[in-house]
Amino acid sequence: MKKPFLFVACAVLATAVFADAADDANKADKSGDDKEKAEAAEFFKPTEKMTDGTVTVDGTAIRYQAVAGTLVVHPRGWNDVSPLEGSEEADTIKKDPEPVASMFYVAYFKKGAEADKRPITFLYNGGPGSSTVWLHMGAFGPRRVVTADDTHTPAAPYEIVNNDSSLLDASDMVFIDAPGTGFSRIAGKDAGKAFYGVDQDAYAFTQFILEFLSKYGRWNSPKYLFGESYGTVRSSVVVDKLVNDDAVDFNGVILLSQCLNGDLLPDGPEANPAVDLPYEMALPTYAATAWYHHRLPGNPPARLEDLVSEVENFAMTDYHQALAAGLSLQPGQKQLIAQKLHDYTGLPIDYILKANLRISGGEFEENLQGDKDLTTGRLDTRFSGPTLDPLSKEADYDPQSAAISSAYVSAFNDYVRKSLLYGQGMMFKPVVFDETISKWDFTHKLPPPQAGNTSQTPNVMLDLADAIKQNPNLKVLLNAGYFDLATPFYEGIYEMRHLQIPPSLFSNISFKFYESGHMVYAHPPCLKELHDNVAAFIRSTDNIKN
Repeated sequence: MKKPFLFVACAVLATAVFADAADDANKADKSGDDKEKAEAAEFFKPTEKMTDGTVTVDGTAIRYQAVAGTLVVHPRGWNDVSPLEGSEEADTIKKDPEPVASMFYVAYFKKGAEADKRPITFLYNGGPGSSTVWLHMGAFGPRRVVTADDTHTPAAPYEIVNNDSSLLDASDMVFIDAPGTGFSRIAGKDAGKAFYGVDQDAYAFTQFILEFLSKYGRWNSPKYLFGESYGTVRSSVVVDKLVNDDAVDFNGVILLSQCLNGDLLPDGPEANPAVDLPYEMALPTYAATAWYHHRLPGNPPARLEDLVSEVENFAMTDYHQALAAGLSLQPGQKQLIAQKLHDYTGLPIDYILKANLRISGGEFEENLQGDKDLTTGRLDTRFSGPTLDPLSKEADYDPQSAAISSAYVSAFNDYVRKSLLYGQGMMFKPVVFDETISKWDFTHKLPPPQAGNTSQTPNVMLDLADAIKQNPNLKVLLNAGYFDLATPFYEGIYEMRHLQIPPSLFSNISFKFYESGHMVYAHPPCLKELHDNVAAFIRSTDNIKN
């Protein structure tokens, strides 16, 4: 996870603190409360700040209008009929206001383009509990921050440059901050409960998208979702809600660093015994990482693609059978598997045997370069950093997050205020993991054919499958980095192969892989590749007749 940041709202109570008399203090308290409420109310009404700009992509200048603002959304079940003043319902609402979210966005519209001939893409990061600063300043916004490729980026000043890989050449874009993150805010009784959950979050984003389409007249535009990490969970639920609840078909869903089934993640799989798939899903990433850091013994393949293909086959055959055997695995066979794991990961055979052939992501990060007192990255295993505790079992932090987070956060805070002219006097919250994860409701109501049932661990494969079946023209593009240990690339492949869709619809899904990590765009050559692949995907599915 990216390093959490905390936001503290400052009440205006100075007058009360310094008053001499009790009456003056009471008056000041009331005045301060009123001012605080008035300031809070500013967050919960639609706002809009427009600016103009130009970005150059592949040598072509694109003029655009940028809109930074907020839309107000409510949770499911909200009564949009205003109660009569003085009624019991109105008095209750005043005492315990209904939950509400003000969702911040930055939209970029190409000037001179016709709405029904111009695709629009809604983009967001994940977490849950992350703003969309990462995709905005690193991937597709018209300006991006320059960071070191696989080492720690020096402190400010940071370089903010024209983004040659902005997606504006192919689509208008809307970068959205989840409720409670960035400049988005939540308020009201049980607001966290109303917005912090798989279904609650997806409903809020669905309502935001519907409001946006109406506000800016984009109902007849080709439409796309782009989610990264937990954003892929969100996209799967949102696209299914849109087609089923609101009769809105999207042209495509673009997934970056996918995880649709939480049971397949390599973080803490030992707490779920008898489920060995996480170890198998992670093994190709372990091999790719060891290859990158020159930790593989012997003469490994020169091409990364050849290595991971070989390891994928081993993971699903010999390794799978060995783990499935459990305690019945014969010692000789266990030794052979341990040797093969050593060949593919570079980890010592004795360590692999002590781990019972099962190595979690955190253990791999801590031990791959442990002899050098280096911890390997999680979001991007190309990165390394000093080990915090050489005696720890698992990695204590993520070197990639520590290496680039300051650059992204500082660059956006500078850009949004100076270029977009938004956010003066406001605090931007890049991430709120500590606040959300402890409250996040991972219960999910399943769609058909399991409608009426729920899942406790995030698994939204049924949602994406249902959306594809309800809209057989829906296309999906999966993008993944070979060096991503947060959401291993092979997990995405495995999930897509196991969607409950007819085989004839599997061709709706395409795959692109990159020699980068979770944030594919953090590696400059892969940013270009990502842009080209996504732009080509949009152009091939936008249904626009020239």
